[in-house]
Amino acid sequence: MEKDTNEITKEIEKLEGEMQAPDFWNDKEKAQSVLRELADLKAKKEGANKYDKGNAIVTIISGAGGEDAEDFGAILFSMYVKYASKKGWKVFLIHENKNNSGGYRNVSFEIQGRGVYGNLKNESGVHRLVRVSPFDAKKLRHTSFVLVEVLPKFSKLEEKDFIIPPADLKIEFSRSSGPGGQNVNKRETAVRIVHIPSGIAVHSSEERSQENNRERAMAILRAKIFKKAEEEKKSIEESMKMKNTEIEWGNQIRSYVLHPYKMVKDHRTEVETSDVNGVLEGDIELFIQAEKIL
Repeated sequence: MEKDTNEITKEIEKLEGEMQAPDFWNDKEKAQSVLRELADLKAKKEGANKYDKGNAIVTIISGAGGEDAEDFGAILFSMYVKYASKKGWKVFLIHENKNNSGGYRNVSFEIQGRGVYGNLKNESGVHRLVRVSPFDAKKLRHTSFVLVEVLPKFSKLEEKDFIIPPADLKIEFSRSSGPGGQNVNKRETAVRIVHIPSGIAVHSSEERSQENNRERAMAILRAKIFKKAEEEKKSIEESMKMKNTEIEWGNQIRSYVLHPYKMVKDHRTEVETSDVNGVLEGDIELFIQAEKIL
């Protein structure tokens, strides 16, 4: 099992403490061993965070709650787009599956800018909404859940080192419902790829050509396998062999309560605010910074 960043940091601090001892350099062989171990640990720590400065791929998937959950997906999509705008980042749509009222069953998009993944990676998890449902004629309170998944965007060079056997892939094509005119809609440009051993499925439909959508989908698949390996503290090779676990709705990382009171609370850091409207307008920096120092 691989060590996480916190464990590595503690070991680095311990070794650096040993180096402060007055007699540390008296035993040159031991000192050299400590220095080698310290260098290895720092390299591991840097590697664990090496994608933090780059772009991210965000996927939002509606869960329990029906049309309310799909509407919540659209609300979160808007929130992240507005946050990205405040940071000066660019957003590019990859794939969307909307319902008739404009809610999202799922949506994937790439955010480009400096430090995107490092800022947003801890947004991954189940988000919970409590409100009076606009879809309920009786105006009853409903609870709905949405999964947010934030993945690192690999460079072309990194993608070449990440080999997935073609036999492990099931690739399907369909007509795109995205922009691009009549030609796009007539041809099967949308791509769905299933990684058979793990059960991970990805989509891309917003590019104009089948090949570009395939490249996009493969990039997302690599990132999903990487994220799975990171979370399970296993090698990428091991994660490509294991079945994907089912999402357990209810293990929320954050709750957005609009009724009977107004409150957004992060359950990991206990940070909360009553400024629900501000949060949904993209003011989520307090949650992101709190999670960084946890």
